[in-house]
Amino acid sequence: MTSVTETPSELARRYGLSPSSARPPFFSYIRQLWERRYFIRSFATSRTVTMYAGARLGQLWQVLTPLLNAAVYFLLFGLLLQTSRSIPNFIAFLVTGVFVFSFTQRSVTSGASAITSNLGLIRALHFPRATLPLTLTLIELQQMLISVGVLVVIVLLTGEPVTWAWLLIIPALILQTIFNTGLCMALARIGSRMTDITQLLPFITRTWLYMSGVFFSIPQKMHHHPKLRDIMMGNPATVYIELVRDAFMDRHDAPSWAWLAAIVWAVVMFCVGFWYFWRAEETYGRG
Repeated sequence: MTSVTETPSELARRYGLSPSSARPPFFSYIRQLWERRYFIRSFATSRTVTMYAGARLGQLWQVLTPLLNAAVYFLLFGLLLQTSRSIPNFIAFLVTGVFVFSFTQRSVTSGASAITSNLGLIRALHFPRATLPLTLTLIELQQMLISVGVLVVIVLLTGEPVTWAWLLIIPALILQTIFNTGLCMALARIGSRMTDITQLLPFITRTWLYMSGVFFSIPQKMHHHPKLRDIMMGNPATVYIELVRDAFMDRHDAPSWAWLAAIVWAVVMFCVGFWYFWRAEETYGRG
């Protein structure tokens, strides 16, 4: 017979009940995400379609935004500051850097609000919360693939030949996507508690942009500062930019260690970001 003095929590323990928001074991959590892979894909596709539904040009803004940024950078750095000197095919160099960096930048920005912008969904339904940053990263990947199509046209118009090296863009973007996913998850947990992070991110990503050699050659500009040059060349955004440039541009050579760095950054960031997000699973959506 049940004692009338037992509390609800004691009764729950007696009958093997657990909170619906409790954090599942790590591998069980991964299995739950895999079971929802079709939902993640469909959710990402529908969000992509509706993202620019209110704009006259619709999804064309996915390409226009980085193109307009590239045009501004070309005016400021290519023409006014002359950073284009001694860089073969500066237009392809610049546009590739802008598109590749924008992929990571958008993933970081959307990841920071992944939890706070979906509180209604989180509080109404029980599902692995990592579904949200995974969906956002997939959205950004879909937009990046559209941008790559435009990038191919620009690179061809600037005179670059089509070579087998172009196929290396595929593993480079896969590694960047894995890196972005881990970073997006880490920012999602931070953003769920520190909502002001969304106000700081524009300053952080802008500084990161300037440190990634998007519109200038790091080895050329930083040859008098070898330590800073090595730091800038080793940062993940630079690594992925260099790999895509190396694939597209016949006269551009990425560092010999770039592929190893890209793999290490992707694996470490994904594992750390995923574990860090999972550790706080039961706190998401609470007031």
